[in-house]
Amino acid sequence: MKKSLIALALLSLLSACSQPATKTTPTLTNDDIAKLIPKHVKNRPSWASDIASVFDELKLHKDTQNICTVIAVIDQESNFNANPAVPNLGQASLRAIDDKLEDKLGKQLAGLFRTMLTTRPTKDNSFEKQIKAVKTEKELDELYQSIFDYFTTTYKVSKLTNLTKLSGEGIDERLNPVTTLGSMQVHINYAKRHRRANMNDRTLRQDMYGQYGGLYYGIHRLMNYQADYDKPIYRFADYNSGVYSSRNSAFQQRVATLTGQKLAIDGDLLLYGGGGVSDKIGQTEKALITLLATAKTPMSDKQIRADLKKEKTKAFENTQTYQLVNDLFEQKQGKKPSYAIMPQVVISSPKLSQDYDTNWFATRVDKRYQTCMTSAKSLKL
Repeated sequence: MKKSLIALALLSLLSACSQPATKTTPTLTNDDIAKLIPKHVKNRPSWASDIASVFDELKLHKDTQNICTVIAVIDQESNFNANPAVPNLGQASLRAIDDKLEDKLGKQLAGLFRTMLTTRPTKDNSFEKQIKAVKTEKELDELYQSIFDYFTTTYKVSKLTNLTKLSGEGIDERLNPVTTLGSMQVHINYAKRHRRANMNDRTLRQDMYGQYGGLYYGIHRLMNYQADYDKPIYRFADYNSGVYSSRNSAFQQRVATLTGQKLAIDGDLLLYGGGGVSDKIGQTEKALITLLATAKTPMSDKQIRADLKKEKTKAFENTQTYQLVNDLFEQKQGKKPSYAIMPQVVISSPKLSQDYDTNWFATRVDKRYQTCMTSAKSLKL
């Protein structure tokens, strides 16, 4: 199953720690955190201070495991750079915008926009040439915003106004290919749902390029949900493929084993589209309907759908669907099911030179985490 670099997910409003806080996990000071940040990072005290402040704001416990979890993801995503440079970023973004231009604007407006890129504001310094020259995400983002402003003011087309009304967003947000931002590469849609202050979309983007803002949304995305994972690698996998995708992948595998059907083990139990749950029934849901229709306590299609809608929350584990599948698995297999497994998801992004998978991402982050934990042990933290 292919997903974008950072898949969208709805978080439950529960307390969060990668490991529960206990008397044996002391709170780290800012100086302690700075010592755990890789030595190649400039201004380690500044990064440590902001990480600590975000933990305090989100009421997360600053123990070694939680801090190392965050440090590992930051280092993997940006090497502690609030505005990371990306090789061939401009060219990749042009391909990304071409891929969705006609779908987002319609054939007529798409042609007009593409012509504008190659001819305006001047042929010698066209927008396309400027895009190809950018080095960082922030540069590209700000350039695209100026391009969209130029487009809407120069080409006074009524369809643009209609599109904005229908989509509920400006033309810049509708077309902007920069969708993951900042030091922890958080998807803009996630940040929109969890704005830390009252701000418009452009101000939000600026906030995410700042050191504190990038950390805030990334730590919120990574840590602000409770999951009973026995290894941090599953939380790293979730960061890539979606909240609870590791837990849900294990659930999908149980359904596949019980039904003998080949299912996508991607952590999505429902189909999604248009920013929400699709009315269409996917493979996992079909398999569940068949399986649970013949259970001792048969479940209706409606109840199964209602339970699956909780798949992005901790509450899914308390549903009849989840518990019944677990019971059936244990009865037939003679063993308790695994709580989590690695999702089988392909990572695809214009920023990447090739496709990777969630296992690749999670394994690389886990290596950084283990290095951090080893440093903590040597420092007696």
